Order: sequence, then structure tokens, then C-alpha cells
Amino acid sequence: MSYTAPLRDMRFVLHEVFDVAGHCELLGNGLDRELIDGVLEEGARYAGEVIAPLNRTSDEEGVTLEGGAVTTPTGFRQAYKQYCDNGWASMTGPVEHGGQGFPQMVAASFHEMLMAASLSFRVYSGLTEGAVLALYKHGSEALKQAYLDKMVGGTWTGTMCLTEPQAGTDLALLRSRAEPQADGSYKVSGSKIFISGGEQDFSDNIVHLVLARLPDAPAGVKGISLFLVPKFIANADGTPGARNALSCGAIEHKMGIKGAATCVMNFDGATGWLIGEANQGLACMFTMMNDARFQVGLQGLGIAERAFQGALSYARERLQSRALTGAAEPDKAADPIIHHPDVRRMLLTQKTLVEGSRMLAAYCGRQLDLEHGHPDAAARKAAGKRAALLIPIVKSFFTDMGQEVASLGVQVYGGHGYIREWGMEQLMRDSRITQIYEGTNGIQALDLIRRKLMGDGGAELHALQDELAAMAEAQAGRSELAELAGAVLARLKEWRDLTATVLDRARHDPQEIGACSVDFLQYSSYVLLAGLWLQAAARAQDALDGGTGEADFYQAKLHSARFYVRRLLPRASGHRESLLGGADCLMALPEAHFAF
Repeated sequence: MSYTAPLRDMRFVLHEVFDVAGHCELLGNGLDRELIDGVLEEGARYAGEVIAPLNRTSDEEGVTLEGGAVTTPTGFRQAYKQYCDNGWASMTGPVEHGGQGFPQMVAASFHEMLMAASLSFRVYSGLTEGAVLALYKHGSEALKQAYLDKMVGGTWTGTMCLTEPQAGTDLALLRSRAEPQADGSYKVSGSKIFISGGEQDFSDNIVHLVLARLPDAPAGVKGISLFLVPKFIANADGTPGARNALSCGAIEHKMGIKGAATCVMNFDGATGWLIGEANQGLACMFTMMNDARFQVGLQGLGIAERAFQGALSYARERLQSRALTGAAEPDKAADPIIHHPDVRRMLLTQKTLVEGSRMLAAYCGRQLDLEHGHPDAAARKAAGKRAALLIPIVKSFFTDMGQEVASLGVQVYGGHGYIREWGMEQLMRDSRITQIYEGTNGIQALDLIRRKLMGDGGAELHALQDELAAMAEAQAGRSELAELAGAVLARLKEWRDLTATVLDRARHDPQEIGACSVDFLQYSSYVLLAGLWLQAAARAQDALDGGTGEADFYQAKLHSARFYVRRLLPRASGHRESLLGGADCLMALPEAHFAF
């Protein structure tokens, strides 16, 4: 399976739906449309020609561990060197440390390309960007000077070390210890599991951000601190120095992303330095985790795009039977399966989920940019609240969507989809982990209800709903968009009512929080995408009214919007009915009665 970046759709989202040039002007970063398009075109070449060919071979070859050293798949070292040499590693890094300061709204398109080309390859670089952000926001000047420039440039990579065998989601159970030393450093001891890129063979140093407890730390999550623990301690001249007391004890043998080294890391009194304040490690780590969750959402989007491309190509070529209305291509022995309604259903489901999610990714990226770069403090705070609301939706919905779209890809291929050599089954295996790591999708749904919805009584969600309603009302008078706008407005009213119901039930019965959370997140996602599809349809209609030379492209947008509203938005009703079923049917059955 080849991969071609969907540049035309990316340009539509960035320029026509969200005016990225105006966004960049507000941020003052000097980027214009021509430069953005040029960067994405070069990124598409790199992803399609350099990274995509590694996807299949890395799955076959995997990684190996010998004597504590990890060997990555053939081609990864050379591709990563090119990644750094061409400046992709520094794309979003802070300018004062050698970064290019690209906004997330633009970088998300390139990162989607990398996820689609080879998720295993992208895993190694993805966490480095989050580690850079955490160190930049919370690290001391000494640590920044010693480590940040090399991490921004990509020659030193970063990891996130949270999980332990007994402590996954529940970090209150964390046991790793950090003993203070006379020189201001700490000796960090403990074992961490599931560490992506914990050991590899293409960067000069690996900087681990490790959660651990100080000797006098309070119990629970309030007693966790964050430490920078490098593989090699930096010398004064910025070169790697002495080897630290840490090692890779094992690598996990996984269902998918086999080219990514998922390591067990052992810290045996390793030298580390505190990041941020003592016992405030979780707050510091959340800076990195929010970035990582956004990136994992893009993983689901990237895999879904590649699965859609493969399914579409196959459906255009595979000859099977005749169309129900008679021969569609009588010069052939049979018709391509794209003429069959059920295959159309699967392809349009893939297409509209992928393109709708791409719009939501850009919208979320814009909020992240405004949170960090808007010149007005109040606007930064408002954008931060909006981004916080969207992150669990992006992470959860995109990764569920990625698995569904990959599964549909297997189905379009039929028997060949189940056969390894065709490539589709790898996408399904690779995508499965995205629903689990960086906080399972069930945890994301709990976060949406407990921290975001209940945290402010639904105020931020109501503000989002109001903005979508204003946009829909503005389009309701246009005959070509009346059906779409009416459907969106009806769902927004239902969404508001459902929000009030969820808040009321959650306040009276905490079990309702967990019982309704996944369905509420899914419901919210489908309605949110409907609003974005209406916005896309409005821009497409504007272009058609203006006499565009790309009528086919814009007509396809209108057809896709109608398909989404008629065939996929109704899924929200199922989630609403399930949610309203309540918690009692989940919790009333005694545990002993689950099996006899």
C-alpha cells in the first residue's frame, strides 16, 4: 500500500475553513499561505517517499534487544537523520532554543502524514516534542541550557516514564523513589514499563522524564514529583557525558507498531534533576500528556486516512459482479466494486469520518496555539479552556474512528484484507493501541465528564454549543444548506438537554459519571463533527457560488456533508438512548453472578 498525503483536503481545511494565514498573522509568526503550502508539500514528499516504504518492512522486522541495546528496523536510522537534517524535528520547538515555532494548527497536518506513513517511526519522535514542551514550561534555566537545544533539534530524544507494573491509570500506586543528593541532584530508582522509545539506536542521547516520589512525599498523587533523567549526563559543552545508571531490561512483543521499541526501563540510582516544584510532578507531566493525547488522536486520523486510501484504490480496481442497475462498465468482465451500494457505504463512512476529524484536529490545534501564543491574556485563558475540553474528544473519538476505518478497509478488501501481504491488516493492528495508551478512551470519557463538564458546570461546553448554533443559524436561510443546518440545530438543542441531564444525574449518583461517560463523549463527537461538516459545506457552497474552477471538489464536499448528516449523525441517537438507560443496569448485577 502506497501513501499520498491528502494535500488538497488539508489546504481546504487550513485555508478555507479556518483561515490559517489570519491565524498566523495574529500569532505573529511570519507564516503565510505560500510558505505553509510549500512546507506541507515537502512534508508530503518526505512522508510518502522516505517513511511510507518503511511501514511494511518495519512490521516484518521489528526491533531487537541484545546486551541492553535496541536495534531499530532497517532504514529507521537513515530516515531519522534526514528528519533532523531537514528541520522536521524542530518544527514546533521554541525559537529561542533553535526551534521554528510552527503553530500546532499547521504542524498537525505534517504529523498526520507521519502517522499515516508509519506509526512505528513516528512514535520515536512524537514524545520528544511533548518532553520539550514540559521542560520548556517547567524546567530550570540550567536544565534548559543543558538539554533543550539538542532535544529541539532531535539529536537527543525524550520519553515519558509514568507507568509501572502495579500503577497504570492509578498513579497513586506509583513506587519509584528519588533520593536527594548534596549537589542538588537526585538518585532515581524504580522500574517503568511501556516506555515508547526508551532505548533506540539513532539519537545521541535519550532524556527520560520520570515520575517518582521523594522520601517525605505525601501519599497518593499529591506526592509525585517529575525528574529529568538522561541516558548520558550532559557535559558543559553540550556533548553526552557519563553513562547514567539506567538500562532497558526488556522490550514488549506487541500486537502492532512492531517497529517501535516499547521498553521496560530500570533506574538503579540514576542521576536526575527535579523539574518544577517538589510534589507537583503530575501537574508538570500533564503539560506533556495533553500534547501526547492530541498527537495520539492524530495517530488515529493518520491510520484512518491511509486505510481509506487503500480501500478506495482497491474498490476502483477490484472486479466483482455487476451493478444492481445493470452493467456500469460493460467493457469489463465485471464491474469494479465501487459501484455496489454497500461498498459505497463503507467508503463514504471512511471518507466523512476522516475528513470531519481532520477539521476537528485543525480546530483543536488552533486552540492550543492561541492558549500559548495569543497576545491577550484573557484570550489565552479562554483558548486553554476550549483546548482542555476538546483534548479527550480528539484522543478518544479519533482513535475509535481509526480502528473503525481500518476495520472497514479490511472489509472492503474482503478476503485479501485478512491477508498480511496486502497491508490493511497491519493498519488495524497498529491502530488498536491508540485506543489504550496515553489514557484509555474510557479514561478520556471520565475526564470529559468529571474534570471538564462538572468542573465548570458545563459552561465551556455551553459556549461551544452556542458558537455552533450561531454558525448553523447563519446558514439556515440558504436553500442549498437548509437541510444540513436544520439537522445541526436540532441536534444542538438535544445536546444541550442531554448535557443538563448528565450533570444532574452525575451530581446525585457518582456511578452515573462512569455509566454515561463513553456514550456522552461519542454523542458529543458526532454532533461536533456535524457542525464542522456544515461549516465545510458552507465554504464549498461559497466557492461554487463564486464560480470556482474546482467544482467537482466542492460538490464532493456537499455530497459528503449530506451523507454524514443522513447516515452517520443518527448514530448519536443510539448513544443518547444508551446513556439514558442509567447506571443501575450496569451495577445491579452482583460480581459473583457474572459467570456460574
